Amino acid sequence: MGKNDFLTPKAIANRIKAKGLQKLRWYCQMCQKQCRDENGFKCHCMSESHQRQMQIFGQNPMRVVEGYSEEFESTFLEHMKRSHRFSRVAATVVYNEYINDRHHVHMNSTEWATLTEFIKHLGRTGKCKVEETPKGWFITYIDRDSETLFKERMKNKRIKADLVEEEKQEREIQKQIERAAELFVPLATESQAASEPEKELKSEADVKVGFVLGSTAKPKPKELGESSKLVFDEAENDKNEKRNQSAKTKSVLGELMWEEEMKKERINRKDYWLSEGVVVKVMSKALAEKGYYKQKGVVRKVIDKYIGEIEMLESKHVLRVDQAELETVIPQIGGLVRIVNGAYRGVTAKLLGVDTDKFCAKVQIEKGAYVGRVLKAVEYEDICKVAQ
Repeated sequence: MGKNDFLTPKAIANRIKAKGLQKLRWYCQMCQKQCRDENGFKCHCMSESHQRQMQIFGQNPMRVVEGYSEEFESTFLEHMKRSHRFSRVAATVVYNEYINDRHHVHMNSTEWATLTEFIKHLGRTGKCKVEETPKGWFITYIDRDSETLFKERMKNKRIKADLVEEEKQEREIQKQIERAAELFVPLATESQAASEPEKELKSEADVKVGFVLGSTAKPKPKELGESSKLVFDEAENDKNEKRNQSAKTKSVLGELMWEEEMKKERINRKDYWLSEGVVVKVMSKALAEKGYYKQKGVVRKVIDKYIGEIEMLESKHVLRVDQAELETVIPQIGGLVRIVNGAYRGVTAKLLGVDTDKFCAKVQIEKGAYVGRVLKAVEYEDICKVAQ
């Protein structure tokens, strides 16, 4: 074998030493050459090939730096989009994942000298949401894909259309109830008016009234007793008729309202309940080792209806947890809750009391079309505490 052959011990040792990441300051982006130490980098800079590349760089240095900066930014954001599209993650974690590829565009060839400057640039341009915390810089990718924005607009449009349709149905039901009430009131008055002439006729036909001139004779007690008895019977019958009419009116109104409640229950009862801005409890035993078991967090985002991005209240860490491993939280009496499932899904209400035996709560709706309505028995699973 020759002195510099591929399989010589020295060549093998050089390849082993060149494995993995090397120091950034000893990398030449123009030549795409990684040196192992300062002496090797100095020798490379004195080489003829490097000098030719530097002549090309000297012709238009700003254009070359801008090109490398754009390529670095686009590949960094592409990695964010693939790996951490919906997560809030530390900037150093993303950068370490990005530079695992040895052939990436190195930062010393861009316009940014440090990672902090680059992260601030992403925040200023609105490509990422940037937060500075005691644990370092955290970034969240802002998805500005045209397809994603179109889907989001269509989703919001459908939600608004559903709300308008629901309010329209509620108004129609209210009009039907009012019309039913107006119809039953004339019926009750007609029946009362029809019963009054009969009462007068009966009293005139059954009661015997006599006049005797020059006599002091009195009517027989038996006849007086019979007439008074008939009068009181008629009065009692009138009261019963009125009572029956009012009971019938109430029963019809009750049936209409019950049918409307059942219809809303069928429409709004879903197998998913997660909602943004509510406080939930993590019940996943798989996260017990990391200290998240039975800890509370706020739902910041809902992904595909069943997965929530949870920001823990104590550690401020962000987790992705399926709704099957989450539990609703009931606040103290007087606190605000959101109805997350059932007939009044999405409505904000005030907690008035709890029934621990039946596992249900009494709430009063605070906002929306049903403001002021009191729901006496809402299951614990259907309400959740609202984050302040």
